[in-house]
Amino acid sequence: MNEPVKLLSIGGSDSGGAAGIQADLKTWAVLGGYGMSVLTAVTAQNSLTVQDITWMTPRFVQAQLEAVLSDYGAVAVKTGFLGRTELIISVSALLQKYKPAHIVIDPVLVNHRGQTMFPDVVRQLYLAYLLPLADLVTPNLVETAILLQTSSIDSYARIRQAAIRLREIGAKNVLIKGFQDGTDRVDVLFNGNEFIDFRQPHVKTQNTHGSGDTLSAAICAFLAMGEGVETAVALAQQFTHRAIQQAASWQLGRGHGPLSLFSEK
Repeated sequence: MNEPVKLLSIGGSDSGGAAGIQADLKTWAVLGGYGMSVLTAVTAQNSLTVQDITWMTPRFVQAQLEAVLSDYGAVAVKTGFLGRTELIISVSALLQKYKPAHIVIDPVLVNHRGQTMFPDVVRQLYLAYLLPLADLVTPNLVETAILLQTSSIDSYARIRQAAIRLREIGAKNVLIKGFQDGTDRVDVLFNGNEFIDFRQPHVKTQNTHGSGDTLSAAICAFLAMGEGVETAVALAQQFTHRAIQQAASWQLGRGHGPLSLFSEK
Protein backbone atom coordinates (compact mmCIF):
# COMPACT_ATOMS: atom_id res chain seq x y z
CA MET A 1 0.00 0.00 0.00
CA ASN A 2 1.13 3.54 -0.68
CA GLU A 3 1.97 5.57 2.40
CA PRO A 4 -0.25 8.59 3.10
CA VAL A 5 1.22 12.06 2.77
CA LYS A 6 2.41 13.45 6.10
CA LEU A 7 0.76 16.71 7.17
CA LEU A 8 1.39 18.87 10.23
CA SER A 9 -0.98 21.37 11.82
CA ILE A 10 0.43 23.98 14.22
CA GLY A 11 -2.40 25.63 16.10
CA GLY A 12 -4.94 25.61 18.89
CA SER A 13 -7.27 22.91 20.20
CA ASP A 14 -11.02 23.58 19.97
CA SER A 15 -12.85 21.70 22.73
CA GLY A 16 -16.03 21.98 20.66
CA GLY A 17 -14.38 20.07 17.81
CA ALA A 18 -15.35 22.52 15.06
CA ALA A 19 -12.18 24.48 14.35
CA GLY A 20 -8.44 24.53 14.94
CA ILE A 21 -6.45 21.33 15.21
CA GLN A 22 -9.62 19.23 15.29
CA ALA A 23 -10.87 20.65 11.98
CA ASP A 24 -7.49 20.09 10.35
CA LEU A 25 -7.13 16.49 11.48
CA LYS A 26 -10.70 15.60 10.44
CA THR A 27 -10.15 17.17 7.02
CA TRP A 28 -6.92 15.27 6.48
CA ALA A 29 -8.43 11.98 7.63
CA VAL A 30 -11.22 12.34 5.09
CA LEU A 31 -8.79 13.27 2.31
CA GLY A 32 -6.44 10.37 3.10
CA GLY A 33 -3.54 12.24 4.65
CA TYR A 34 -1.64 11.37 7.82
CA GLY A 35 -2.28 14.26 10.18
CA MET A 36 0.03 15.32 13.01
CA SER A 37 -0.32 18.23 15.41
CA VAL A 38 1.63 20.74 17.47
CA LEU A 39 -0.58 22.45 20.04
CA THR A 40 -0.01 26.14 20.71
CA ALA A 41 -3.04 26.59 22.97
CA VAL A 42 -5.93 24.67 24.49
CA THR A 43 -9.28 26.44 24.49
CA ALA A 44 -12.50 25.98 26.42
CA GLN A 45 -15.03 26.84 23.75
CA ASN A 46 -18.35 25.84 22.26
CA SER A 47 -20.60 27.08 19.48
CA LEU A 48 -21.31 30.30 21.40
CA THR A 49 -18.04 31.55 22.81
CA VAL A 50 -14.43 30.96 23.78
CA GLN A 51 -14.58 30.80 27.57
CA ASP A 52 -10.92 30.32 28.39
CA ILE A 53 -7.49 29.72 26.84
CA THR A 54 -4.35 28.09 28.21
CA TRP A 55 -1.24 28.77 26.14
CA MET A 56 1.55 26.28 25.69
CA THR A 57 5.00 27.57 26.57
CA PRO A 58 7.39 28.38 23.71
CA ARG A 59 9.69 25.63 25.03
CA PHE A 60 6.93 23.03 24.82
CA VAL A 61 5.79 24.14 21.36
CA GLN A 62 9.38 23.88 20.20
CA ALA A 63 9.70 20.42 21.77
CA GLN A 64 6.59 19.22 19.92
CA LEU A 65 7.89 20.56 16.62
CA GLU A 66 11.31 19.00 17.07
CA ALA A 67 9.78 15.65 18.05
CA VAL A 68 7.54 15.48 15.00
CA LEU A 69 9.75 16.99 12.33
CA SER A 70 12.98 15.25 13.39
CA ASP A 71 11.34 11.82 13.07
CA TYR A 72 8.25 11.80 10.86
CA GLY A 73 8.95 14.96 8.90
CA ALA A 74 6.08 16.57 7.00
CA VAL A 75 5.46 17.16 3.33
CA ALA A 76 3.23 20.12 4.12
CA VAL A 77 2.68 22.26 7.21
CA LYS A 78 -0.21 24.54 8.08
CA THR A 79 -0.08 27.19 10.80
CA GLY A 80 -3.25 28.41 12.48
CA PHE A 81 -3.74 29.88 15.96
CA LEU A 82 -0.37 31.26 17.07
CA GLY A 83 -1.04 34.62 18.68
CA ARG A 84 2.08 34.97 20.84
CA THR A 85 5.32 36.65 19.80
CA GLU A 86 7.58 33.90 21.14
CA LEU A 87 5.55 31.21 19.43
CA ILE A 88 5.69 32.93 16.04
CA ILE A 89 9.46 33.32 16.28
CA SER A 90 10.01 29.72 17.44
CA VAL A 91 7.75 28.25 14.76
CA SER A 92 9.43 30.33 12.05
CA ALA A 93 12.89 29.20 13.12
CA LEU A 94 12.02 25.51 13.09
CA LEU A 95 10.19 25.72 9.75
CA GLN A 96 13.35 27.25 8.31
CA LYS A 97 15.42 24.48 9.89
CA TYR A 98 13.35 21.55 8.59
CA LYS A 99 12.16 23.12 5.31
CA PRO A 100 8.89 21.27 4.57
CA ALA A 101 8.03 21.29 0.88
CA HIS A 102 4.83 23.29 1.40
CA ILE A 103 3.87 25.86 4.04
CA VAL A 104 0.36 27.28 4.31
CA ILE A 105 -0.03 30.24 6.67
CA ASP A 106 -3.60 30.78 7.87
CA PRO A 107 -3.29 34.03 9.86
CA VAL A 108 -5.82 33.57 12.66
CA LEU A 109 -6.08 37.15 13.92
CA VAL A 110 -9.78 37.64 14.64
CA ASN A 111 -12.58 35.71 16.34
CA HIS A 112 -15.74 34.57 14.54
CA ARG A 113 -17.25 38.02 15.16
CA GLY A 114 -14.38 39.67 13.28
CA GLN A 115 -12.84 41.16 16.43
CA THR A 116 -9.07 41.49 16.75
CA MET A 117 -7.65 39.10 19.33
CA PHE A 118 -3.99 40.13 19.59
CA PRO A 119 -1.74 43.19 19.99
CA ASP A 120 -0.20 44.79 16.93
CA VAL A 121 3.18 43.15 17.46
CA VAL A 122 1.61 39.83 16.42
CA ARG A 123 0.63 41.36 13.08
CA GLN A 124 4.14 42.71 12.64
CA LEU A 125 5.72 39.32 13.32
CA TYR A 126 3.41 37.58 10.85
CA LEU A 127 4.70 39.94 8.18
CA ALA A 128 8.35 39.64 9.18
CA TYR A 129 8.65 35.96 10.13
CA LEU A 130 5.85 33.92 8.54
CA LEU A 131 4.77 35.44 5.24
CA PRO A 132 8.27 35.13 3.73
CA LEU A 133 8.04 31.36 4.37
CA ALA A 134 4.56 30.91 2.92
CA ASP A 135 3.80 29.06 -0.27
CA LEU A 136 0.28 30.35 0.38
CA VAL A 137 -1.24 32.78 2.88
CA THR A 138 -5.02 32.59 3.38
CA PRO A 139 -6.45 35.63 5.23
CA ASN A 140 -10.12 36.53 5.19
CA LEU A 141 -11.15 40.11 4.44
CA VAL A 142 -10.85 41.35 8.02
CA GLU A 143 -7.49 39.64 8.57
CA THR A 144 -6.22 41.15 5.32
CA ALA A 145 -7.16 44.63 6.50
CA ILE A 146 -5.46 44.00 9.85
CA LEU A 147 -2.27 42.65 8.28
CA LEU A 148 -1.95 45.69 6.04
CA GLN A 149 -3.41 48.26 8.47
CA THR A 150 -5.84 49.44 5.87
CA SER A 151 -9.53 50.26 5.70
CA SER A 152 -12.12 47.56 5.12
CA ILE A 153 -11.66 45.39 2.02
CA ASP A 154 -14.98 45.98 0.25
CA SER A 155 -14.28 45.76 -3.48
CA TYR A 156 -12.38 43.77 -6.07
CA ALA A 157 -10.00 46.67 -6.52
CA ARG A 158 -9.10 46.67 -2.82
CA ILE A 159 -8.71 42.88 -2.79
CA ARG A 160 -6.30 43.03 -5.69
CA GLN A 161 -4.28 45.85 -4.17
CA ALA A 162 -4.06 43.96 -0.89
CA ALA A 163 -3.03 40.71 -2.57
CA ILE A 164 -0.23 42.47 -4.44
CA ARG A 165 1.05 44.01 -1.19
CA LEU A 166 0.98 40.68 0.67
CA ARG A 167 2.94 39.04 -2.11
CA GLU A 168 5.47 41.88 -2.11
CA ILE A 169 5.98 41.22 1.62
CA GLY A 170 6.97 37.65 0.81
CA ALA A 171 4.15 35.14 0.34
CA LYS A 172 4.50 33.25 -2.95
CA ASN A 173 0.73 33.02 -3.37
CA VAL A 174 -2.10 34.93 -1.69
CA LEU A 175 -5.69 33.74 -1.25
CA ILE A 176 -8.06 36.38 0.14
CA LYS A 177 -11.25 34.69 1.30
CA GLY A 178 -14.91 35.47 1.70
CA PHE A 179 -15.82 38.37 -0.61
CA GLN A 180 -19.59 38.58 -1.09
CA ASP A 181 -20.46 39.25 -4.75
CA GLY A 182 -24.23 39.12 -5.16
CA THR A 183 -25.31 35.62 -4.19
CA ASP A 184 -21.77 34.23 -4.51
CA ARG A 185 -18.93 33.93 -2.02
CA VAL A 186 -15.65 34.54 -3.82
CA ASP A 187 -12.08 33.66 -2.85
CA VAL A 188 -9.44 35.50 -4.89
CA LEU A 189 -6.03 33.94 -5.60
CA PHE A 190 -3.03 35.98 -6.71
CA ASN A 191 0.00 34.01 -7.88
CA GLY A 192 2.14 36.93 -8.94
CA ASN A 193 1.01 36.81 -12.55
CA GLU A 194 -2.79 36.72 -12.48
CA PHE A 195 -5.86 36.93 -10.27
CA ILE A 196 -8.13 33.89 -10.22
CA ASP A 197 -11.64 33.93 -8.76
CA PHE A 198 -13.08 30.84 -7.07
CA ARG A 199 -16.85 31.15 -6.70
CA GLN A 200 -19.44 29.20 -4.78
CA PRO A 201 -23.07 30.12 -4.10
CA HIS A 202 -23.54 31.47 -0.59
CA VAL A 203 -25.12 28.95 1.80
CA LYS A 204 -27.47 30.55 4.32
CA THR A 205 -26.49 28.88 7.59
CA GLN A 206 -24.77 29.74 10.85
CA ASN A 207 -22.92 26.40 10.76
CA THR A 208 -19.66 27.72 9.39
CA HIS A 209 -17.42 27.43 12.46
CA GLY A 210 -14.12 26.05 11.24
CA SER A 211 -14.74 26.70 7.56
CA GLY A 212 -11.56 28.74 7.19
CA ASP A 213 -9.52 26.06 8.95
CA THR A 214 -11.07 23.37 6.77
CA LEU A 215 -10.32 25.27 3.58
CA SER A 216 -6.67 25.94 4.42
CA ALA A 217 -6.17 22.38 5.68
CA ALA A 218 -7.64 20.94 2.48
CA ILE A 219 -5.41 23.18 0.37
CA CYS A 220 -2.43 21.98 2.41
CA ALA A 221 -3.38 18.36 1.76
CA PHE A 222 -3.87 18.80 -1.99
CA LEU A 223 -0.52 20.62 -2.29
CA ALA A 224 1.16 17.72 -0.48
CA MET A 225 -0.50 15.30 -2.91
CA GLY A 226 1.18 17.06 -5.80
CA GLU A 227 -1.46 19.47 -7.05
CA GLY A 228 -0.54 22.96 -8.18
CA VAL A 229 -1.78 25.91 -6.17
CA GLU A 230 -4.70 26.78 -8.46
CA THR A 231 -5.99 23.20 -8.54
CA ALA A 232 -5.43 22.74 -4.80
CA VAL A 233 -7.48 25.86 -4.04
CA ALA A 234 -10.27 24.83 -6.43
CA LEU A 235 -10.53 21.32 -4.96
CA ALA A 236 -10.36 22.61 -1.38
CA GLN A 237 -13.04 25.22 -1.97
CA GLN A 238 -15.37 22.60 -3.47
CA PHE A 239 -14.70 20.29 -0.52
CA THR A 240 -15.41 23.03 2.03
CA HIS A 241 -18.54 24.22 0.24
CA ARG A 242 -20.02 20.73 0.23
CA ALA A 243 -19.17 20.33 3.92
CA ILE A 244 -21.03 23.57 4.69
CA GLN A 245 -24.01 22.50 2.58
CA GLN A 246 -24.26 19.14 4.32
CA ALA A 247 -24.33 20.72 7.79
CA ALA A 248 -26.56 23.68 6.89
CA SER A 249 -29.59 22.39 8.81
CA TRP A 250 -27.71 20.96 11.80
CA GLN A 251 -28.42 22.20 15.32
CA LEU A 252 -25.63 20.65 17.37
CA GLY A 253 -25.26 23.66 19.66
CA ARG A 254 -26.97 26.98 20.18
CA GLY A 255 -24.57 29.04 18.11
CA HIS A 256 -22.20 28.68 15.17
CA GLY A 257 -22.05 24.96 14.47
CA PRO A 258 -19.43 22.84 12.69
CA LEU A 259 -19.20 21.56 9.13
CA SER A 260 -20.10 18.05 8.01
CA LEU A 261 -16.86 16.45 6.86
CA PHE A 262 -17.07 12.70 7.19
CA SER A 263 -19.61 12.06 4.47
CA GLU A 264 -17.10 13.65 2.08
CA LYS A 265 -15.18 11.23 -0.13
